[in-house]
Amino acid sequence: MGKLKFKLASSVILSLSIIISCANMNANAFEKNSPVAPESAIQKLIEGNNRYVLDKSENPRQNSARRSETAESQHPFAIIVTCSDSRVPPEILFDQGIGDLFIIRTAGNVIDSAAVGSIEYAAEHLGVQLIVVLGHERCGAVSAAVKGGEAPGHISNLVKYIEPAVEKAKHMKTGGLIDNAINENVSITVEKIAESEPILKELREKGKLKVTGAFYDLDSGAVQFFKDKTENTEKVEKKDDAVHGKH
Repeated sequence: MGKLKFKLASSVILSLSIIISCANMNANAFEKNSPVAPESAIQKLIEGNNRYVLDKSENPRQNSARRSETAESQHPFAIIVTCSDSRVPPEILFDQGIGDLFIIRTAGNVIDSAAVGSIEYAAEHLGVQLIVVLGHERCGAVSAAVKGGEAPGHISNLVKYIEPAVEKAKHMKTGGLIDNAINENVSITVEKIAESEPILKELREKGKLKVTGAFYDLDSGAVQFFKDKTENTEKVEKKDDAVHGKH
């Protein structure tokens, strides 16, 4: 009889242990897959960029374990819309790993319907709550738009997306034309994304999505975030090297 009671007690304890363990696993999974709030996401990007600038990159989540972990699903914490320029690799300059960032890249970080659809997928389906439009110093696409003239092939279509930013920059009294145009191009893209209907605008108005801009300095490696979706940081006053072929 005593042995039977002991076995029953052991079974109960084992069952409770399994239940508690499963509950903890479910809680951890929920926490792991929960959307990252915009401000927390920005902080993670800032911290990662600081490590990169200081040559203290950790290169996190870039091993076989992370590859296996993300093979069946992805849970990025930020959407990065940036330039195709080979000097602007988001995972490296933000010191992030596999599955951390959902990235859309086009020359001049311009967006068309396909790009917007990609952003919508990440925001609506994957639940990402932060979109960063990242421009960069000495952008060749913006420089081409500033230079003007007839661009060859489909490059002319690309330049047309950037021309409104160039026109705005021409009327600014401070800062260099190239950098002002780069910042204005970012701001215009931010506004387009923020007002894109029906998905992105609705998510933003519900407080489930933040859209902001940023500027990447090729020389220092530092990323400077804009104050909000409509207000630029102070313009970076540098020589317009891109006009002279340095891009």
